[in-house]
Amino acid sequence: MLWQVIVFDGFDELDSIAPYEVLRNAAARKKDWKVELVALDGPCEIIANHGLRLCVKGKLGPMRGKKRPDVVIVPGGGWVDRNPTGARAEVEKGKLPEALVALHRAGTVVTSVCTGSMILASAGLLKNRTAITHHSAIDDLHATGAKIVRKRVVDDGDIVTAGGVTSGLDLALYLVARFGGEKLAREIEDAMEYRRRK
Repeated sequence: MLWQVIVFDGFDELDSIAPYEVLRNAAARKKDWKVELVALDGPCEIIANHGLRLCVKGKLGPMRGKKRPDVVIVPGGGWVDRNPTGARAEVEKGKLPEALVALHRAGTVVTSVCTGSMILASAGLLKNRTAITHHSAIDDLHATGAKIVRKRVVDDGDIVTAGGVTSGLDLALYLVARFGGEKLAREIEDAMEYRRRK
């Protein structure tokens, strides 16, 4: 199973790094799971919302000879503050939403943390679907036609969204339970000294 955790300039660090750590812990126990940190355009340096710099080697989607990702996680960041980089900037550029539509059509489960849901919404993926986002962007998400469900993690089958920032931990653990079983999710919770919130 191939998991891809997306990063882009201005993403909120915890939105991607927390799920990445959960999934890497799970992959250490599930040898057929591969977890990649990826950017839309492949190897590059990314500067996150709070200044973290990452050298990202992976590229979103299938690479030569590889299959498409089974699950992608889209972070938020910068939406509410209207930062020049972040989720709003990615929506305005349009390339990431287009890539997510193509992956979704190919069968990838598309997930988001925080205002990453606004990227999914801009792609039309959340229209008439249940979803959640950061509390300060709920009105924006509702305006796109999404059906708001006020929970930490909202599972609508092939699209799963999570609320603000720290809910990325809950999203990743939820996905571990969904695809790897409750026992594995509990082992990861124990290792990380964290319990999922609902």
